[in-house]
Amino acid sequence: MKTRKAFGSKIQMCRTRKWKWCCQMRREHLFNCRSTFSLFPQNQKQKQEQQCFLRAEGETADLSHMRRSLALVGLLLVVALLSDAPWAARGSSHCKHTYSEDIRPHSVTITEFGAVGDGVNLNTKAFQNAIFYLNSFSDKGGAKLFVPAGRWLTGSFELISHLTLWLDKDAVILGSTNSADWPVIDPLPSYGRGRELPGGRHQSLIYGRNLTDVIITGDNGTINGQGDIWWEWFGTGNLNYTRPHLVELMNSTGVVISNLTFLNSPFWTLHPVYCSQVTVQNVTILAPLDSPNTDGIDPDSSDNVCIEDCYISTGDDLIAIKSGWDEYGIAYGRPCTNIIIRRLIGETRRSAGIAIGSEMSGGVSEVHAENLRFFKSSTGILIKTSPGRGNYVRDIYVSNVTLADVDIAIRFIGYYGEHPDEFYDPNELPTIERITLKDITGENIKRAGLLEGIEGDNFLNICLANITLNVTSKSPWNCSYIQGYSDLVSPETCEPLKEMISPERYSDCYHLSDHLRSSSNQKKGAWSLSW
Repeated sequence: MKTRKAFGSKIQMCRTRKWKWCCQMRREHLFNCRSTFSLFPQNQKQKQEQQCFLRAEGETADLSHMRRSLALVGLLLVVALLSDAPWAARGSSHCKHTYSEDIRPHSVTITEFGAVGDGVNLNTKAFQNAIFYLNSFSDKGGAKLFVPAGRWLTGSFELISHLTLWLDKDAVILGSTNSADWPVIDPLPSYGRGRELPGGRHQSLIYGRNLTDVIITGDNGTINGQGDIWWEWFGTGNLNYTRPHLVELMNSTGVVISNLTFLNSPFWTLHPVYCSQVTVQNVTILAPLDSPNTDGIDPDSSDNVCIEDCYISTGDDLIAIKSGWDEYGIAYGRPCTNIIIRRLIGETRRSAGIAIGSEMSGGVSEVHAENLRFFKSSTGILIKTSPGRGNYVRDIYVSNVTLADVDIAIRFIGYYGEHPDEFYDPNELPTIERITLKDITGENIKRAGLLEGIEGDNFLNICLANITLNVTSKSPWNCSYIQGYSDLVSPETCEPLKEMISPERYSDCYHLSDHLRSSSNQKKGAWSLSW
């Protein structure tokens, strides 16, 4: 209970105190405060952010990673010009700035359909009726559903194509605490059953399928799943079906989720599954650090996903990249690919800042994550899989990571376990290869790496470069069934990774050669070639 009280007071303090409070915080807390800038009025946000970071000693480098608008666009253009890597062109095409003020030609307010924002009256029918009405404008430029200030209690409702769901800054959508208000739907075909229990699963609070052009945004309003009751049911074994997500979109294209706060999801918070062209920008996701399985953002069998400028503090992985579970994921065969993650800050005491898996049976590839800060967390970067998962995790590039008070900086788990049923094939072994981790620093780290592959199925071409960790353990690295290379890693890495990253090994290390050449040409960065 102490954790949850502190969690609530943190939100209230950030909402009520003036911005100057942020500048008075110690370095460790400045990054927490960063996420609260989204709570200020739009016309003050950028100026306050710049002043705050400029006044904070030693934080000018972080300011360069966090400015919005033209500064960000300019940076992307410079990067594109300086790099001839194919990814640079691909990434910029689906990780572009979005503007929440884009106007739909038709708009209604939820109160026009009888909704009452007192936090007591159930408004499910009002949301359903409003969206049904707006469907008539889907071929006329789309429509916007405006949710004004108030506390709008509702059960699950479905979105439509060409819709903007817009929340006022003082609007709070509250999930019902009655499980009957969350319908039971079929399991995902790539999972074969509910993730927690056999059979179906509860539909998410905000749900959509087979949609195009969907925007969930606003002026930093809040969507609160009121997950406490679901966590209690989970802990006491009183669930009949898998818990619901807060937001799930299936088989959809052109999805934007931005400028909102998401609280207390019953299960995973944001779950785009079988989707393309997904952007998640400038969101805050919060749940108590002891809440079960409250992942932040879980792209699942989706492609061209951009996640940037987010603060996440939850009870499980901040971001988990997935693609189906064992034989069901293999049969469905849709990978998760072309994922960009940048400028992410957060904490998780139970799991990882960025995780891949453990459900990765459709394959995961082309993941680029940069400018990350994780603190007071169990793990920084995590890849988890198991015999029976099959398929692959390959072509992963993570760079510019800052860790503080983290138990394990880098972790690979080859025997994660957890199977949907007895029909999985233990001989379906995953291929884990071409994983590059670069430019990582850490203070007060217990262990640098715990890298455990699978016997007879080594994880290959693991490349570590320019990693400096202040480690408290006398045995900083533990490695088994892996192969790879390293350079400028402190403390010295384990034996299977001690071979230096020489030019002859560039092709083995995913996306590393262009960055080495760029760093050398610009005489910039913390390391240089040593041959």
